[in-house]
Amino acid sequence: MGRPKIEIARIKDSAARQVTFSKRRTGLFKKASELAVLCGAQVAIVVLSPGNKPYSFGHPSVDAIASKYFQKEFNPSDVLENSSTMEDLNQQLDDLQAQINVTENEAKVHDEILNKYKAENFTQLKELKDRFVEFKDIVKSRICDFDISQSMILLAKEPVIGIKNQAA
Repeated sequence: MGRPKIEIARIKDSAARQVTFSKRRTGLFKKASELAVLCGAQVAIVVLSPGNKPYSFGHPSVDAIASKYFQKEFNPSDVLENSSTMEDLNQQLDDLQAQINVTENEAKVHDEILNKYKAENFTQLKELKDRFVEFKDIVKSRICDFDISQSMILLAKEPVIGIKNQAA
């Protein structure tokens, strides 16, 4: 069933707005903490409440991250290094895509061979099954013939009581 969809709009009631802010702030800080722990990221969040009260979260600390952020100067060589790195990454991506394409083509060929092999084996198995059924029928027929012959031999040696021997 899930939660009902909430319209994103300013909450008019100030008490409800403060409660929602507190709950959302807690959730936001929890997600930031998870991001820092799981990804090893440095995270800083500063939030002002509806009552203009500041709240902050930082990992390792807000001050350490803020000082890094504000002391960072723009260096044009960083852009050039990143562009060459991007070219390298794009080349690696192209190489990987080419390898994936080759592997997919090989997989298709292997699948075709496997399907052909399965079809051939299936045909052979069907032929063997048909031969086995024929052989089984022949064996049953021979067993019946043998039973009939055995009965005839017994009757020739000892006639059934009540039937007169015509030779006598």
